[in-house]
Amino acid sequence: MLRDETLLLDMLQSARDAVEFVANLDPTQFDASKLHQNAVIRSIEIIGEAAGKVSRGFQQAHPEIPWTAIVGMRHRLIHAYSDVDLDLVWDVARSRLPDLIAILEPLVPLPDADASLGP
Repeated sequence: MLRDETLLLDMLQSARDAVEFVANLDPTQFDASKLHQNAVIRSIEIIGEAAGKVSRGFQQAHPEIPWTAIVGMRHRLIHAYSDVDLDLVWDVARSRLPDLIAILEPLVPLPDADASLGP
């Protein structure tokens, strides 16, 4: 279970990063910025890689997460890198990742603040 929690945290952090990367952009600015495109694409790749490593049991217990679509998008970005649909990447970052974040947040345990204080 600890491995799943770590992978979910990776997914959550990368989703938050991607959303933040496009927060102050419009589609035209995104299309013009290789920096933002590459940052968002990399974040989506990490989300897909981590999702593919989450245990089958956890995936089955959480069908509200579109596991197959997430992993499939990662595969398309990695293997068809020369034919990336930037409109789809934009849509994922602006419309789909906020929903994924809302699903993941309650599943990712927060660090215990008292544990860092010591005895």
